[in-house]
Amino acid sequence: MQVVFMVLNNFTFFVFWWALMRHVPTLRGWRIGDIQVLFGIVAAAFGLAVTVAGGVRHLGRFIEDGDLDTLLTQPRAVLVYALGIRSQPSGFGDLISGTIFIASSGQVSWQTMPLVLAAIVASALVFVACGIIFYSLAFWLGKMDTVARQLWELLITFSLYPEPLFGGILRLALFTVLPAGFVGYLPVRVVRTLSVPDIAMLGIAVCAYLALAVLVFDRGLRRYASGSRFSTFG
Repeated sequence: MQVVFMVLNNFTFFVFWWALMRHVPTLRGWRIGDIQVLFGIVAAAFGLAVTVAGGVRHLGRFIEDGDLDTLLTQPRAVLVYALGIRSQPSGFGDLISGTIFIASSGQVSWQTMPLVLAAIVASALVFVACGIIFYSLAFWLGKMDTVARQLWELLITFSLYPEPLFGGILRLALFTVLPAGFVGYLPVRVVRTLSVPDIAMLGIAVCAYLALAVLVFDRGLRRYASGSRFSTFG
């Protein structure tokens, strides 16, 4: 049921762009096919992120409630275990709808499919890295679960709009503080233009945000206050 409703939700949200592009065929160089690729990459990346690393959405509660106590006893990296301990079934709905958007866009061929898959994985890694950073703020600021969730949803929202709509300071923010540029815009640009500099920039950005996420979590873990939990995760 979650998978079906997520597919319907994604297509319902896309109807707005479909209706708009029927009256305005080109939006600063973007056509309906380009927006389909954008929606497809972002949806598939988000689905991949919450399916494989769904624990990122629970990271804030793990910290606030002291549930990291149990994870600290596991013979593996705490962050990796925390990310993989949960999976969100609706993520499969995002993966399905993302695949349909990309396949029906007319912008992708079999030859470019490996590049599309790489762009989806890169986008998913940035999603996960940002989630880790946002939810890890609970180490310093206490109950931040609601704020972190809103920041993550804001990241998703901005990543679903065409890149040319933003400029100036907002554009800078979307490639730094709230990196929607590396979630949606740059992966789409890589697929559209097959530019080596863009591919290199995307790879560097993914590595940088992952490194920052690990650093923030590790620093926070050093100041983690035990919740004295003795339960186990099954």
